[in-house]
Amino acid sequence: MLLPLAREPLTVPTDRDMLPWERREFVRTHRTCVFGYRRKNDGPGMSVVYYIPTDDDELLVSTMAGRGKARVIARDGKVSLCVLDERWPFAYLQVYADAVIEDDPELVVDVMMAVAGRMSGQPLPDEARPHIDAMRVQEGRVVVRCRPYATFGQPPRHLHRNDQEEPLTHWLSGTVPWDASDPA
Repeated sequence: MLLPLAREPLTVPTDRDMLPWERREFVRTHRTCVFGYRRKNDGPGMSVVYYIPTDDDELLVSTMAGRGKARVIARDGKVSLCVLDERWPFAYLQVYADAVIEDDPELVVDVMMAVAGRMSGQPLPDEARPHIDAMRVQEGRVVVRCRPYATFGQPPRHLHRNDQEEPLTHWLSGTVPWDASDPA
């Protein structure tokens, strides 16, 4: 089941690294990411996309079958999604995932409608479904189904003004398995 757009995204702590449950909740409650994949030549392919989380922690991305994302996944199912916080202080969470392409028309339309709802901030009415289905056919749309297996967090530490008394400090983060338990 596709999760609805969260009313309030998770606010990232600014004094410590995110706990495993916070990392998962960060992903569930945000909507945009930089989608990255390996290319044969040059650097990684990257694009900003809206994604749809599901109730079983998959992340779904709509794309056209002819685009690089879809073509590369057929050859190499490893992707990364750099989930973006849209609020200041800006934070992000890198999500590493195994990906497959799905072309089920019902799923593709469901994801396209959910993406449109995230873009506009409100769900599309059911009356839009035939139009979205026609767009699916015309554009050759598919869904990238991403199954997260690990995350890497970036703490939101920022200089808010040049004369602040507290020193700007940072700490190291690390890769954490997606299903990691929280410390006791």
